[in-house]
Order: sequence, then C-alpha cells, then structure tokens
Amino acid sequence: MRLELVKRQEHSRLMVVVSPILAITLTVILGGGIFALYGVSPLEGLYAFFIEPLNSYWSLEELLVKAGPLILIAVGLCVCFLSNTWNIGAEGQFTIGAIFGSIIPILYPEWTSGFALPAMILMGAIGGMLWASIPALLKTRFGTNEILSSLMLVYVAQYLLDYLVRGPWRDPDGFNFPESRIFDSAHVLPKFGDGRLHLGVLIAIVVAILIWFLLSKTLKGFEIKVLGQSPRAGRFAGFSSNRMVWFGFLLSGAFAGLAGVFEVSGSIEQLTPVISPGYGFTAIIVAFLGRLNPIAIIFAGLLLGLSYIGGEAAQVSLGISNKMTNVFQGMLLFFVLACDILIHYRVRLVNPREAGNDVA
Repeated sequence: MRLELVKRQEHSRLMVVVSPILAITLTVILGGGIFALYGVSPLEGLYAFFIEPLNSYWSLEELLVKAGPLILIAVGLCVCFLSNTWNIGAEGQFTIGAIFGSIIPILYPEWTSGFALPAMILMGAIGGMLWASIPALLKTRFGTNEILSSLMLVYVAQYLLDYLVRGPWRDPDGFNFPESRIFDSAHVLPKFGDGRLHLGVLIAIVVAILIWFLLSKTLKGFEIKVLGQSPRAGRFAGFSSNRMVWFGFLLSGAFAGLAGVFEVSGSIEQLTPVISPGYGFTAIIVAFLGRLNPIAIIFAGLLLGLSYIGGEAAQVSLGISNKMTNVFQGMLLFFVLACDILIHYRVRLVNPREAGNDVA
C-alpha cells in the first residue's frame, strides 16, 4: 500500500483563511511537547516564549524592531511568489544592501549633510537590486533555476561581509575587533523614544500598504497574479514572463536591501560580521503565513518577530537554548505548507497491484 496525493477539483475558501490559525495552533501544541521533553512545564515554557516578552514596553519596542525587516522583505517576496518567481536569496540581498548602505558612513564619514542618510537608503536599495539581478539574468538568459542561484549567492554575500569587516573596513580604533567604525549620528535613522525603535519600522508598514494597493487595485497587480496562476493565459494577454521575473527580483531585492541598510543604520549603527539572525529566510515563512497578502504579512511579521524575542526570553528565564526560535519557526513553516497541500490535494491509499492492473 502507498499514499498518493490527488488534486481536488475545488478547494475550501474557508480553509484557506483558517489554515494559518491551524498551523499556529499545531506549532504551539508541539512546542509544548518539546518543552516537556526539556523537563519544563509546557504552560510555563509557552508563557515564557509567547507572553513574557509582551509584558514590558522595552520588549514591545524590540518586537517591532525584529518585525520591521521581516515585513519589508516578506512583502517583496510575496510579489515574487505570486508571479511564480522563486527568490530564496533575500538573505544575501539583505546583506549586500547593508554593505552598499554602509559605504558612506565607513568610507566618507565626513559627509554629514542632510543628504547623506537618504543617499545611504538609496544605495542600500540599489545594492539589493544588483544582487537580485544576478539570478534574474541567469533565469531569463540561460534558464538557470532561480532557487539554486539566489540561494547560493547568500553565502557569497556573507563571505564578502566577513572579509570587509575583518579587513579593509575594520575600525582602526576598534582594538582589532572585526567591526566597522560606529556610524555618525547623521548616518543613523531617527529613533522613536530612547530604545532601538526607528523610522525603518514605520517605512516597512507603509511599504506593505502600498504593495497591497499595487496587487489589488492596479493592472500590474493583475499581471502578477495572472502570470503566477497561468503563464499561458498571461502570454495570450500580452504579458511577458521574462519581464515579470526581472520585476519580481528587482522589487524584492530592493526591499531586502532597504531592510539591510535599515538594520545597520537603525538598530546596529555599524557593520559587523553578523547583522542578521536569518531575516531573509524567516521572511519566507512570514510571506506564506500571511497568505501572500501584504496586510496579513504585517501580522505574520509580528508573530515571527515574537519568536526571536521569545527565544531570548526563554533562554534567560528557563535556561534552555535560544535555538528554540529556529525550532518554532521550522515547525510553523512545516505546518503552513502541510495545510496548504491538504487544502489543494487529498490523500488516497493505493494498492500497488490495483494500480498496476489499472495501467494494464
């Protein structure tokens, strides 16, 4: 006997809406079981992970700081995924955006006019677009699989960052630590209050609203959805798949690059060997949990941002590894994808002998 997936003639619209909630519920239940294996009360563990980080104003600020880059990157990825273009390398585009945006504060620290910060933001977006253009070119010119090419470029970007901060961009007054000089105040995003909450978080939310408008109210949004659902119908309508590949990669690359420069100029205020806890990969979960809807992505970004804060809180209060963050994110992605599969397919038990007779 074997299991087969059979495509459903119609799928439940209700389950499309309910499935993210179901995925979150299953993640919480299984997460409680993992806490029990650690010898921790499941309720105590879940409280430390999901509730305790929301008990202070500082933690709420940190939640928004973590959610900002996730929302910004995921909104760009949702445009790619809706058009059936698979950009898996947002982490690399995030890193290159941070590098490009840091050129001014590191190499030209004396430029402190009001134009310096906007120029940094623009250069961050350009850096992300240039890095995203590589898999776009390989896809449209040579038919290369964009999943592999964009993913491999992540590691190239990370090694480039590591080389720069340990070599030519290392702070000469930094006691030989692998980090750049601290950015001047003219090169730092405006803050809200005394914490790390910065303007980039607000920009991420505004961008999500603008992309929602693009997808739902414009001809370009219609083109994106048509090419994603039926490339053949899109070609009959005069839409170009190659142009859409470029559009999706450049847009998502720009947003990932913006997230990178916002992180180094808003949260870290310098360039270090590690500037991301994996935002580019986690944003993929955010995009699918938000059903590729920019407004829902805002809430999904807050939830995944909470997973980062919760992992740190559980490490402090319960003494467990902060790798629980990765465990929860992995479980959530698994259940989101599993629910999606079961929405569009039903499971059938097949006897191989009967299947062989049908073929004969």
